[in-house]
Amino acid sequence: MAGDQALQLEGLLHAVRAQRPAAEAAAALCRVLRAYPQVHGVWYLHWQAGSGTYAHLGQTAQLPPGQGDPLQASDLPLRAWLAEQHCLTLAELRNLDCWLAGRLRRAGLAHGLAQALELAPGEPGLLLVQLEDDADDAWLRGWLLLLRQTLPLALGLARAAPLLADDPQPSLLLDDAARPLEFNAALQRLLDSEGGVVETLLPVNHAPLVRACLAQGRAIEQVEAQVGERSLIWCFIPDTTEGRVLARCREATEEIRTGREAAQARRLYRLITENTTDLISRHTPDGRYLDASPASWTLLGIWPEALRGQPVGELIHPQDAPLLQQAQAALEQDGYHTMTFRIRHRDGHYLWFETASRAIRETYTGAVVEVVSVSRDITARVRAEENRRRLAEVVEANTDLVLFVEPGGQLSYLNPAARRALALQDGVAAPRLEQLLGADDLQRLQRDGWASAERVGVWSCEARLLPCDGSASLPVSLVLLAHSSAGGEHYHSLVARDMTERELREAQQRRHQDELAHTARLVTLGELASGIAHEINQPLAAVVNYAGASQRYLQALGSNPQAAERIAQGLERITAHANHAAEVIKRLRGFLRKGQRRMQALQADAVAREAVRLCQWEAGTRQVRIIEDFASQLPSVYADRVLLEQVLLNLLRNAMDANGEAHPGQPSSIELSALQQDDVLCIRVRDQGPGVAAEALQHIFTPFYTSKAEGLGLGLSMSRSIIEGFGGALEAFAAEGGGLCLECRLPVGRQESAEETDE
Repeated sequence: MAGDQALQLEGLLHAVRAQRPAAEAAAALCRVLRAYPQVHGVWYLHWQAGSGTYAHLGQTAQLPPGQGDPLQASDLPLRAWLAEQHCLTLAELRNLDCWLAGRLRRAGLAHGLAQALELAPGEPGLLLVQLEDDADDAWLRGWLLLLRQTLPLALGLARAAPLLADDPQPSLLLDDAARPLEFNAALQRLLDSEGGVVETLLPVNHAPLVRACLAQGRAIEQVEAQVGERSLIWCFIPDTTEGRVLARCREATEEIRTGREAAQARRLYRLITENTTDLISRHTPDGRYLDASPASWTLLGIWPEALRGQPVGELIHPQDAPLLQQAQAALEQDGYHTMTFRIRHRDGHYLWFETASRAIRETYTGAVVEVVSVSRDITARVRAEENRRRLAEVVEANTDLVLFVEPGGQLSYLNPAARRALALQDGVAAPRLEQLLGADDLQRLQRDGWASAERVGVWSCEARLLPCDGSASLPVSLVLLAHSSAGGEHYHSLVARDMTERELREAQQRRHQDELAHTARLVTLGELASGIAHEINQPLAAVVNYAGASQRYLQALGSNPQAAERIAQGLERITAHANHAAEVIKRLRGFLRKGQRRMQALQADAVAREAVRLCQWEAGTRQVRIIEDFASQLPSVYADRVLLEQVLLNLLRNAMDANGEAHPGQPSSIELSALQQDDVLCIRVRDQGPGVAAEALQHIFTPFYTSKAEGLGLGLSMSRSIIEGFGGALEAFAAEGGGLCLECRLPVGRQESAEETDE
């Protein structure tokens, strides 16, 4: 039986078993069925033996009268049919030749069931149920079959408790197996209000209680049952003669709730007192401990029993002792006082306490008879405040610039160093951050700074700050920090370090580097003097030869018809060789140029070919062939032409020395290549020398480290410094097949730094 069907049948079966009038049971039955949404109408008719018809019982809705002569009305064919079938559809009933069929036709009842049913012993009846037009009657057939099988069982049971119906308290009778036998109207009303079955109202252990009650022959009282939000108190009274138990209950929801709240309040007060981290204590008016909560052990390392009778003044720091007299005076006058002081721990160190005290006065005289105090350990807070004070002093005295930035970009605070550096007078409102940064720095901050600081907490860059008086910009190393307040608000701070001195030192270091590079170029040029002299002597010798020939042709101008043409050719060749010599001298002058570096966009392959020309004669005398392998359409790099040419020349000459060491007096080759890798241009010089051991490879760029007997060890070190000044890198690694490969990596495109802009 489904749970909802059992729930609906409970009240009906109780009415039948209580042997109430059939009309009352019929009304209950109609109420049960009308609760179903598929049911359109319900009628219960009882059999009238005198007239041989079915008539309405009780105050239920009436069907219209049948057609024909009422004196000839008869439902005997229907009663005979029900004696065999018990149940038929309304459509089948309408087709029978009986008085009720005409009534159904006049009422328009066609879809539903008719069931023979007795609600009282010896009183046959008929239940008519009309369903909605689209409703299925399968569930109704099962429901009616269940009802038809259950009613005879209820009718066959005798009444067990004559006074049960008159009991004002909800009561029921249980058998020895704790099965409900009968319950009264008060319990029925309780069931109707809760919408459940009897078992849901009983305690969950009612079966063992019934057995114990019968076995021990005594009543069991004060058994609580929770039904939703309501609380019931049950009493089980045994009837050992009949082997039954009368169970009575009473509503105790408010009583139990009030008791539970009172008990909970007592437990809560005890829990607060015993487990709070604050120290709750009672004192005499002169300051002696009367009692204390267990927190005294957690805070002071002293049990409450040891504090009783001890004066508070013995635990307070000597410097804070005068506070006790102030507290006593305030309690006497106002009845309430709060003070902050230091109190000694059992181990000897002192803690900061914040104590709120209230005076308890005598009712009639008003004299203070007791003091109740609540003390809190605020040592961490006091230390945090002290740390914040010290931090504020550090920020104020810091030589770095510290600026606090609100979410909208407004500066809320500048320390004295920042105000001095930005020429901002005291009392003048702080400017917005956009007024202190250049366009490029502001764009970089908005594009990367805020997001990076929010993500990882910090972001840094090199920038320039613009003073408020319009003076020269200030180079700074800028650090942006992201913070969150306790309320979740976000704000930022900027810490800027003045890099003016560093910028001057770097400029001076570049000047020294340029001087050293110029000196190295002079040394290199001296070492290449033979080749340079050869490269200049060749065009000069050609000029002398062509000048002498031209003079001879000039003397034979009258006798030789081709003399004029030969003189013109000689002069043309003299001009070409003179220009070649001038170009060589121009390159030498450019290579020996002294002064500040000139950063510009360069084609690296063109600069590399210039370096090859400078050492070509030396390479020829050493039987070294320089193989050029430049990729097509190489991008430009931003560098100083002379310094880059000097680096490449140094790398080529080092490669020649390595080849000469590995192949003395024999032909060898050097590979000079250039290609682009991502955003970097790589220029590689690969030799066929003996290579460098792995442990020595990491030292070849160290100043004064050299493997040459006459070398100073400054060439590669200076070359790396020059390349790093261009924003690149110079690395060395073992080449495949032997030898050493030196790789110069330069960033592609124009990358002008702030230092270069100043220059």
